[in-house]
Amino acid sequence: MSPSPSSRPVSPKDAFVTVYGRKPVLEALGDPELTVDKVVLADGVDRDAVRTFTEAARARGLTLQRASAQRVKVLAGNGRQDQGVLADVVAPRMRTVEHFLEELPDAADARVLVLDGLTNPANVGMILRSATGAGLEGVLLPRRGAPSIDPLVVKASAGIAFHAPVLRARTAADGLAALAEAGFVLLGLDGSGGTTLFDAELPGRVALVVGGETDGITDDVRAELHGTVTIPLADGVESLNAACAATVACFELARRQQ
Repeated sequence: MSPSPSSRPVSPKDAFVTVYGRKPVLEALGDPELTVDKVVLADGVDRDAVRTFTEAARARGLTLQRASAQRVKVLAGNGRQDQGVLADVVAPRMRTVEHFLEELPDAADARVLVLDGLTNPANVGMILRSATGAGLEGVLLPRRGAPSIDPLVVKASAGIAFHAPVLRARTAADGLAALAEAGFVLLGLDGSGGTTLFDAELPGRVALVVGGETDGITDDVRAELHGTVTIPLADGVESLNAACAATVACFELARRQQ
């Protein structure tokens, strides 16, 4: 018998946003609305940095942790821009898809936006901001095939990424399969025609997929879908930027729930 989602250990990657770089880490430590779990500084950094981050960590009731420069690069996941320091910030609404579904009341309506194959951190950040502002219950951001929530994503979201209802799965297809099993209807946002988003009948539990900037919805995700919808465009406009399309979709989902 497999353990229930609530009894499975939660990976730190599904509970924290890792911020790296001196300015982003100091900004996180200086924000009283954020809960910082730990700060790690690389060995060999200059004395000013040691003093600055020791004092900033102490002000938050934390003990500055030290590690090798290579270890910091591995933890940050970005060896060119970590600047020898990182912080793990608690993301209170981040969880795995399995935990989300376990906590969702039986028969409760829910709207989830799924990001499939997006590569631009700025688009991901703007989408997280829009989805949170529209009150969606979740944004599925897979561990594979999408940018991690890093300082670029946080900046593009204007800090909302820390508080966004992010759902994690290994891939978008894996997450969609779990949502479908829980009764979600899976629809792809596709510019190739068909029923418009504004005319489509949307069920109470719906997951809407936004595809990548260049290639759109990936084949493995398309195989999971129950259908597609489109955003109608006028005057010869062929498509919208992924973040713009996602924003339109988010607020249409919000309007339908009113």
